[in-house]
Amino acid sequence: MRTKTILFVLLLGTAALSAKTLSYWQVHNMPSSVEKDYYIWRFLSQKFTTPLEAKNIIKEASHLNKKLKVAYKKKTGYNPPAIQSKRATTPDHIWKRRSRANKYFKYGLKLLREGKPQKAAAYFDAARKNYFKRYEKDKTLFWLYLATKKKVYLDTLRQSYHPNIYTLMAADTVKGKYPDTVTYRIRQKKTPGFNIKDPIAWAKVKAQINRLSDLDDLAKRYESQECIGIHTYIKAKACKHTKAFFPMPYRDIMQKLPKERQALIYAIARQESRFVPASVSRSFALGMMQFMPFLIDHIAKQKGEKIDYDEIFDPKKAIEYADYHLDYLTKYLHHPLFVAYAYNAGIGFTRRYLKNPKHFRNGPYEPYMSMEMMENIQAREYGKKVLANYVIYMNKLGVPTRIFPLMEILTTPGKTDTFRK
Repeated sequence: MRTKTILFVLLLGTAALSAKTLSYWQVHNMPSSVEKDYYIWRFLSQKFTTPLEAKNIIKEASHLNKKLKVAYKKKTGYNPPAIQSKRATTPDHIWKRRSRANKYFKYGLKLLREGKPQKAAAYFDAARKNYFKRYEKDKTLFWLYLATKKKVYLDTLRQSYHPNIYTLMAADTVKGKYPDTVTYRIRQKKTPGFNIKDPIAWAKVKAQINRLSDLDDLAKRYESQECIGIHTYIKAKACKHTKAFFPMPYRDIMQKLPKERQALIYAIARQESRFVPASVSRSFALGMMQFMPFLIDHIAKQKGEKIDYDEIFDPKKAIEYADYHLDYLTKYLHHPLFVAYAYNAGIGFTRRYLKNPKHFRNGPYEPYMSMEMMENIQAREYGKKVLANYVIYMNKLGVPTRIFPLMEILTTPGKTDTFRK
C-alpha cells in the first residue's frame, strides 16, 4: 500500500512538472504582442506569482480580454487598469462605407423576402459599389444574379480571382472552372534556427511583416515544409491576396485519415490560422486549429491525459485534438457547413439555429437566405469560408467535388444533421 502511495505522489509530481512555469523576467522580455498577452495570462494564473508582479506585468499587455481581467482580479482583488489598445484601427471613411454597404445588402435581403426582387437588386448594386473587399463584392454579384437572373452578373463573378462560395456557385451554374488556387510542394524540410512551436518566434515574424517592404524576400526565409503556413501567409500578404494559397502541410500525419476528414481539417485550419502552428488569437484560441483552453482541457480529460496548453502549438497534437473533436461534432452534423458553425460557435448554437423552423427549410432563395441571415456574424462568415475551403481541398485530394450538390441538401435534414425532423 505504501509503495502505491509513493508511486501516486511521484506521478503527481511528474504531472506538475509537465506544466510550463514562467518567471516575471521571461514574460517581461517578450515583445509586445497578443502572444505576450497569452503568456501574461498564464503568468497571472500561476500560484506563485505575487500581486506586485501582477500589477507590474499587466501594464505590458497590448489588449485586455476577459481571461486577463479575471486572472488579474483573482490575483490582486482589483480590476486591471485601463490600457490604450495598440491594435490598428480602420480609417473612418472605410468603415463608414462598409457599414453603409452592409445596410444596403441587408435591406436587399429584406426586399427579396417581401417578393420585391427589382427593388432588392438596386440595393444589392448599391452595396457592391460601397464594398472594398473582393469577397464582399462577389457576394453582392451573386445576389444580383439571384434577384434578376441576368447572366451578366455570373460572367462578372466568374472573373473574380477569389475562391469563395459565390464564385464556386457561379462556376457550377454555367458548368465552368473554379478559380485558380496555389498549392505547391517544398523540398526543404525545416527552417534552420526557427521554432514553429514558439508563439513569440511567430510574434517576431509578424513584426517583420509589418516593418519590411520586401515581403517576397522574407517569405523565402520560411520556405520549408514545416513553415509552409508562415511562408504562404507572407506570400499572400505580398500579393495583397490576389492569389489564393491552399497549402497541404503535414501529409505524413494527415494521409492516415479519410479524405473527407483531411479536407475538413485543412478547410478549418486554413480559415483559423492559415496553418501557422503557434498562432494565438486575441481571445487566446491556440495553435493551428485555434482551440480555446477550456476545450483543450475537456479533450485532454476525455483522452485521459495531462497537457500543457503550449503542447497544442505542435501541429501533430493540434491535428490529433481536431480529429477527436470532429468525431464528436460529426455524430450530429453531417455537412461541412454545419460542422463549421459548430466548430466556431458551439454545437448548442448550431442546434438552436437549425431547429428554428425559419432556417434551412424549403422556400424561395434557400438555402442562401438562411446562410446570410444568421445574426452571429462571425459564425456566418466562418461557415461560408470553410465550406468553400472544403470543396477546394476535396478536389485537391483527388475527390471530384462540386459545391452545388452540397448546397442542394442543406434543406434536407436527413442528409445533413440529426437535430431536425
